[in-house]
Amino acid sequence: MHFPPLPHSWQVSPREAVAIQKELAPLVDRSPLSGPVRFMAGLDAAFSKAAGLCFAAAVLWNVERQATVEERLAVSPLAFPYVPGLLSFREAPGLLAALAGMEHRPDLLLCDGQGIAHPRRFGIASHLGLATGLPSVGCGKSRLIGTHAEPGPARGDRVPLLDGTEVIGTVLRTRAGVKPVYVSIGHRIDLAGAGAMVLACSLRSRVPEPVRLAHRLASAAKRQHLG
Repeated sequence: MHFPPLPHSWQVSPREAVAIQKELAPLVDRSPLSGPVRFMAGLDAAFSKAAGLCFAAAVLWNVERQATVEERLAVSPLAFPYVPGLLSFREAPGLLAALAGMEHRPDLLLCDGQGIAHPRRFGIASHLGLATGLPSVGCGKSRLIGTHAEPGPARGDRVPLLDGTEVIGTVLRTRAGVKPVYVSIGHRIDLAGAGAMVLACSLRSRVPEPVRLAHRLASAAKRQHLG
């Protein structure tokens, strides 16, 4: 797969990274999906601070068949520190490398992290969406910003995630009796569509299946590397 050239370098300081987020955030497209989603790519990464490496995984998932189509892994040097709110500058280079190795083009990216549910409305899902030109959804296990009520206990129950009066995401119960996840627009999708995509592939666990598999792949690669 080939992606359009990025409008910035990944080799930047945290201050420069914040400025890039502010510059790119207005480019996020919050329109509904323009077509069907057959192939969804789940994305996640693991890190070895001692080895200075990022293990980035992409798992392509057939939504209709509920089956894995292909898996790709990229191992790259860690070039950016851990800074809350700047996750994409730490993970995205590796995740883009993993996506670039795929034979099939995803219809949508599903990221373990935030989209516009972010202080600058530009989390990793939005960054990867803009970098690839693909629709993308953020699905975080924890809240980065915002307030919300408690969603109902049943699968599919949800409440809005608010920053003041602005709706920045959905707090979605993917399984009955388990903690909800935080869903937000990444790029080229609306919030209703983002929630539908997450729920459609949340099968065996709280986390959507493509992301769960990507997490497993990245974690296994890290364990193997560390012996």
